[in-house]
Amino acid sequence: MTSTDRPTEAEGSEPGGYAAARLRLLQEKARSGPPRRTALAGLTDDWLAGLFDAGAAGLRGISLIAVGGYGRGELSPRSDLDLLLLHDGSDTAAVAALADRLWYPVWDLGLDLDHSVRTPAEARRTAGEDLKVQLGLLDARHLAGDLGLTAALRTAVLADWRNQAPKRLPELQELCAARAERQGELQYLLEPDLKEARGGLRDATALRAVAASWLADAPREGLADARRTLLDVRDALHLTTGRATDRLALQEQDQVAAELGLLDADTLLRQVYEAARVISYASDVTWREVGRVLRARAVRPRLRALLGGAKPAPERSPLAEGVVEQDGEVVLARAARPERDPVLPLRAAAAAAQAGLPLSLHAVRRMAAAVRPLPTPWPAEAREQLVTLLGSGRPTVDVWEALEAEGLITRLLPDWERVRCRPQRNAVHIWTVDRHLIETAVRASELTRRVGRPDLLLVAALLHDIGKGWPGDHSVAGEIIAKDVAARIGFDRTDAAVLATLVRHHLLLVETATRRDLEDPATVRSVAEAVGTQSALELLHALTEADALATGPAAWSSWRGSLVADLVKRVSAVLAGDDPGTPDTAAPTAEQERLAIEAFRTGGPVLALRAQTEPPLEPPAEQPPGGPEPLGVELLIAVPEQAGVLPAVAGVLAMHRLTVRTAELRVLDLPDGVRGSVLLLNWRVAAEYGSLPQAARLRADLVRALDGSLDVAGRLAERDAAYPRRRGTVAPPPRVTVAPAASRHATVIEVRAQDAPGLLFRIGRALEEAKVRVRSMHVSTLGANAVDAFYVTGPEPGPLPGEEAVTVTRALEETLRA
Repeated sequence: MTSTDRPTEAEGSEPGGYAAARLRLLQEKARSGPPRRTALAGLTDDWLAGLFDAGAAGLRGISLIAVGGYGRGELSPRSDLDLLLLHDGSDTAAVAALADRLWYPVWDLGLDLDHSVRTPAEARRTAGEDLKVQLGLLDARHLAGDLGLTAALRTAVLADWRNQAPKRLPELQELCAARAERQGELQYLLEPDLKEARGGLRDATALRAVAASWLADAPREGLADARRTLLDVRDALHLTTGRATDRLALQEQDQVAAELGLLDADTLLRQVYEAARVISYASDVTWREVGRVLRARAVRPRLRALLGGAKPAPERSPLAEGVVEQDGEVVLARAARPERDPVLPLRAAAAAAQAGLPLSLHAVRRMAAAVRPLPTPWPAEAREQLVTLLGSGRPTVDVWEALEAEGLITRLLPDWERVRCRPQRNAVHIWTVDRHLIETAVRASELTRRVGRPDLLLVAALLHDIGKGWPGDHSVAGEIIAKDVAARIGFDRTDAAVLATLVRHHLLLVETATRRDLEDPATVRSVAEAVGTQSALELLHALTEADALATGPAAWSSWRGSLVADLVKRVSAVLAGDDPGTPDTAAPTAEQERLAIEAFRTGGPVLALRAQTEPPLEPPAEQPPGGPEPLGVELLIAVPEQAGVLPAVAGVLAMHRLTVRTAELRVLDLPDGVRGSVLLLNWRVAAEYGSLPQAARLRADLVRALDGSLDVAGRLAERDAAYPRRRGTVAPPPRVTVAPAASRHATVIEVRAQDAPGLLFRIGRALEEAKVRVRSMHVSTLGANAVDAFYVTGPEPGPLPGEEAVTVTRALEETLRA
């Protein structure tokens, strides 16, 4: 510590002197990270020791102790101070007066303080009752006063901790698990809590406590660096926000990255994720070891008694060549030779996943240190073991993470490095890119009975987003990478071409099904041309579902599944040589026909509400993270064809605070004998809050909106003015484009925008003002984003002329930007 870091002797116990020295230290750009934390702790030690010495003159049997994070010397700029005033109980009045002289100066500076005043017996008793208190005391550090008193307490607390470890460690593990359930996993969150989330600073502290118990110890490699990374990020977060916060909010990430000298917020998150993975993996290994030790302690005395005092030999059950199970883990057989068996890591991983067991840390490290690279192309066994690993379901995740923790994955698949720990700034995605790829393989493993080539499905699932590590369209980049990886791991040219096609078009089915008119033969034929074969279509269908299920709860539903299935059926017919038909020839359902005739005869809108309670087409083995997608209500509306229907319906629904999740519109020609046409709207809606309005009230307002007696625009403007805006987020601008060659019968206008109340009303009104007819539409909401497609014509059937189409899209985009 330099002289500038310390208050002078005259000002040593003065709050102003400490505050000035503290401010100078925090503004010193040349010192950051551990040196600054150490200097800040030392500066605070000297100040508090000065306060103690000034107030404790003549007192004996009393000491001031730093506990918790301060006890470890980990003071971030806005950290609170955890202090214990320890005394022998001989003069409680003098101790209380001293406490006031210590605590009030801290409060006067605006510093957060967690303080207690206890005797050694009280401290031990409280620690025995409160696990958090005991964890804080494990890091107790003497600041001032009776050193012997502090040392005696430290010795007693450590002895208590080690004696009580068989009981307290399971309690600590439950505490960590409950916190992880509440806060999520640091390595995947876009706005993570650096302290409380799984893999954060709390877990790193828990690992120190386990080590102090002498029952087990965490893997040390990389752990100190990971902890230091998270502490450095927290320091920068405190400095940029000026607040004592551990949550790395989106709007602060660029500033924090700049404070740390990093390129951008994504680079920052990637470092945070990498650190969190080290801590999470170390936690998994450590708690597994704790469980193994505690089980052994409970069983061994009985076994030794049965064996006459001899130490029992561990049981080893063979799983695969060179791989055995021992003590609930997968380890290498005694005869295994990693240096001569390059397939061993994949064989061990596949065996572990198939058995639902963890890979031993020692085994993974031994293989990482000794195994030779696989030849190119891989031998057939290596490829088969990779497919087995990918097809093992949920256990694949933990096994893959064990291989990745020791660098084996990037040695097997070098392209993995670009997607490892890569964040996805998309509200729909809940995982990083690499974790999403593994999750997709897990989901695909549930669908392998639906395809003739499950190996291609599983490898495509692993590679479908591999292009996200490169600039440009990730599907285009991924196609090239997938073809290269497929050849490297031993697939022939035909199979490599199929994998490349699956990766290139992994979004084709869901985007087409939800954004295009499936009654248009051009739509179906374009998909058939892209896919090429029935086998590829079958694989792409399964990959689409697995990808969506692995993305998050907002990405898949029974509705999307039915649309994709319908598209696949139509494309399959084309590939088989059948004609998909012409637009608007699909027969309406009996209910649609009934509503259309009733609407035409009455001359007004007819509504039908139906709750959506049907299960998904093929329910997944377990619910996606976040729970199932909330069910909405299907709203079917039939209206005699006239101007203004789309904005009227959209406006009335927005007025009633109904969120439109999906929406379709089509023109339905009435059956023979009835002249005219009806607009049929099939929408799925849900109430923002409260209950759904009655159909009669919706119909009444719709009638008024259509005849002009209800000022929908004014009502929505009032609501928009009161609509809460989320601070710190700036949505990308809307984008309106014409889809080239999407239909021979209409111009397809695509709208991508931030979802907001009244958005569909604004789009509908803009299209009405442009004097185009909406022949059909397909609207979907993904997270906070609206992705809509409108099939429009002029007064006569057919696509709009080129210039007119451009004019319409520009006008619509300007309307949405306003």
